[in-house]
Order: sequence, then C-alpha cells, then structure tokens
Amino acid sequence: MKIFELMKKYGHEQLIYFYDKETGLKGITAIHNTNLGPALGGTRLYNYETEEEALFDVLRLSQAMTYKAAAADLNCGGGKSVLLGDPSKVKSEAYFRAYGRYINVLNGRFYTGEDMNINEKDVEYMGMETNFVNGRASMSGNPAPMTAYGVYWGIKACAKEKWGDDSLTGKTIALQGLGAVGYSLGEYLISEGAKLIVTDIDREKVSRAVKEWNAETVHPDDIYQVECDIFSPNAGGAILNDETIPKLKCEIIAGAANNVLLDDEVHGNMLKTLGILYAPDFVINAGGVINVYQEFYPPYNQERAMQIVKEIYERLLRVFAYAKAHNVNTQIAAIKLAEERIDLISRIRRNYIPNSKHL
Repeated sequence: MKIFELMKKYGHEQLIYFYDKETGLKGITAIHNTNLGPALGGTRLYNYETEEEALFDVLRLSQAMTYKAAAADLNCGGGKSVLLGDPSKVKSEAYFRAYGRYINVLNGRFYTGEDMNINEKDVEYMGMETNFVNGRASMSGNPAPMTAYGVYWGIKACAKEKWGDDSLTGKTIALQGLGAVGYSLGEYLISEGAKLIVTDIDREKVSRAVKEWNAETVHPDDIYQVECDIFSPNAGGAILNDETIPKLKCEIIAGAANNVLLDDEVHGNMLKTLGILYAPDFVINAGGVINVYQEFYPPYNQERAMQIVKEIYERLLRVFAYAKAHNVNTQIAAIKLAEERIDLISRIRRNYIPNSKHL
C-alpha cells in the first residue's frame, strides 16, 4: 500500500493508526477535511478480512462525511474511525475506554459516535475518557431513527422529482438491509401504504418483516433484479457497479447506505443513461449526523432536530435541479454543491479573528 498516494487521491489531511495491547483494540482514524470545522463521523467496528479493506473503507467513509456535512449546511468537516475485530468477541468497557483515550489525543479535531456495531452504551464508555463524542443516551442518542426519518423524506423528494407527486401509496419498494436504519425506514414506508420487497442476511429480521408488514422476500443476491418502483439500499457500500446496474428494474434508487456507487462518475453516469434517478447517498442519509450535530448547540431538542432533518427533501430537489442544469449525474452534482460551499466558507474565513467561533 502506498498510503500517501491514497491520502492524496482522496484528499485526506490525516490518517492515524492505533493499537492497545491490553484490550486488543486496533483501528484507523481518517480525518478528511476540517475547513469548515472539526471532523465529525461515527466509529465502525467490523471484522475486516484484511487491513487493506479497512483502510479503503475508512478513506471512503471519511471523505463522504466531508460532503455529507457540507451538503447538510453543517459547520464541521468529515472524519471516520474503523475498529478491526469481531464485535461478538472484542467489545468491553476497557476496550471502548481505551479507544476513547486515543480519540482524546486528537484534542477535538475529531468527534465521533455510533456506527456499525457500536451502540449508545459503547459511546458512554468512550465518554468516560473523552468529551469528543456525540450520540450519548442522555442527549441525541442512537442516530439510526433520525437517519431513517431523513431517508424517508428523501425518498418522497425523489418521487416528487420523478413522478410529480411525493405520495408513496401503492409504490413497490425493494428494501435491501433490515438493520436499525432499514427497519425504521420500512415502518415509515409501510405507514404510507407502500408495498415492500425485503432482503437481509439475517433471516430472523426478514421473517419479522414478512409477518409485520406482509412483505415479500427474495434472496440477497436477487434483490437487484426485482421489478419495483424504488430500490432502497440500506446495507453495504459499492453495491452499484458494472455487474449489478444492468440488472436493475426500478426508476429510483434512494437509501441509507454509504458509498453506494463503486465509482461516482462511471456508475452515476450509467444510472443517468438508464433514466434511473439516484439520490446521492451522503445527502439522503445525513439525518443521523444532522441529529448529533445539534448537541453542539445545547440544549438538544428532538423536535427541532426532526424539522432540520426534514429539510433533506428540499436539499435533494436542489441537487436534482443542479444536475439537470449542468447535465451531470446527481452524485457529481451533490459533490459539486458540497465543494462549492466548502470553498466559499473557507475563503470568508481567510482573515484572522481572535477567539473566533469554529462551530
């Protein structure tokens, strides 16, 4: 691996590897961009097959966080941590307190909280060693419900753009992934009268969805080729690629998964050519980060946070309008809009002001 070349390619400021021999903690923190403020991003615990896979994941996820924060009009940058290990074996109080101490070393350049296989209790353990955490149970809590709420409104915006009506009643939606976000999203969709086709590697979750929602189900490998109005990816990244895109039989793609496109330009253009409307992942799934960001402005108010998350609807419509005006795919349009905001705010901050506020 040529790490500095990778950092240059993705535009990162800092990459930190850490290891604690007492707990077996090992991980990588990537700080992508802090032009707008401190980096903000969750911590993911996953049993990666290789260190290279973990590095690739943290680089892409932290870059997406920069765009996510900028597109959501937040005054912070993007970062991410990945911890390498089997969640069923490594998690403990000592493990997360050791991790919290490493976060504290960064002295506020990076704020973190929940992501895959990390819960509110784990964040509380981190918080015993550092103040640079978000999403504590006593404040904004688990970000998954807010992420789902934002994706729901984002799907409605896509329907408005595609069909001129944001109602989802009677629409068939293929839901890939029934985790904390995916299941919460399904509840919103069912409540509006949508018909769901679901899949997940966890058969118990699938059985629950079939029972509670009267949903249809397909094998995980078959979800790409089901006939539906909307395909909603809510699991892993890089799932839209040369192999899967030709299988799609939908008009809209909108979900909570990060880095859905393997290549933003190549695969975004493929979808554009096919006439499939794509909701840029870092715009539609920003509800969770918008929610935890509210902790920077206490007291935290859930109702106010939900109103701000709901603005994802209008934000996506602006992205779609920009894409049409500039004849680019929607993912590139969202990146351009995020980069324009980062550049503009960075330039107005070029002059020194003593004790200036960064958040």
